Amino acid sequence: MKLETQALRFAWAGEVLAVDGVQLEWRAPGLISLIGPNGSGKSTLLRLLAGLLEPQAGRVLLDGAPLPTHAPKRCARAIALLPQYLPRLPEVRVQDFVLSGRYAHLEQWNRVAARDLEAVRRALVECDLIGLEQRSMAELSGGQRQRVLIARALAQEAAVLLFDEPTNALDPEHQVQVLELLEAQRRLGRLVVAATHDLNLAAQYSTQVVLMHAGRIAASGTVLEVMRPSVLGPVYGAHLSYDCAGGEAGAYPVVRALRPQGSAST
Repeated sequence: MKLETQALRFAWAGEVLAVDGVQLEWRAPGLISLIGPNGSGKSTLLRLLAGLLEPQAGRVLLDGAPLPTHAPKRCARAIALLPQYLPRLPEVRVQDFVLSGRYAHLEQWNRVAARDLEAVRRALVECDLIGLEQRSMAELSGGQRQRVLIARALAQEAAVLLFDEPTNALDPEHQVQVLELLEAQRRLGRLVVAATHDLNLAAQYSTQVVLMHAGRIAASGTVLEVMRPSVLGPVYGAHLSYDCAGGEAGAYPVVRALRPQGSAST
């Protein structure tokens, strides 16, 4: 599976360009971390890649063909998007919400087959949601809802998984669990693209890092190529410190926010 963009541009009404001439080419398998400051265009790019927004210039291609030329069910079987948040909570049970991710796979008359139920069960297990299946979405904590959103995307069994801040609202244990889950999807042959603000988790799990700034690609490459002071500094500013962890065999960069000198509390 190959996902690419050609000179992609999109601007929200009355605002500067959110995505400005983005040119990318990704092939499965891979785990791509999309990083950059707030407002750099990450979420807009993911929505363009999923076909939820129409580019104002350029195009998105899936396996070499423009996204709009694929049948809707073909796109749904190929690309799954985890949004950053739900605009409103559906009045449904957790299990039914995750099952809705199977819509592109349902047989005639939308009959649910055994393989659909198995895909849902597997996603619930992977996202540590067993015991919450009958709960209403409105009854869940923010972290639990986030895991339900991830489970729905996994139940879709798409070849391309687009995640917008998948570790948002999660405790450290579940953050690592989610990244291990994304890594497992990569090993299964899928292309995983995750927008994230967690630079250290991105450093540990990514096969490629793409840095966005002001709607453009500021840098793209391996973890070691992108997560360096000379690359991140001009985009994120000076208040970062850089270190290394993991030892020689599995060394990876560590990036921390640095408190400005002279700002100690009194």
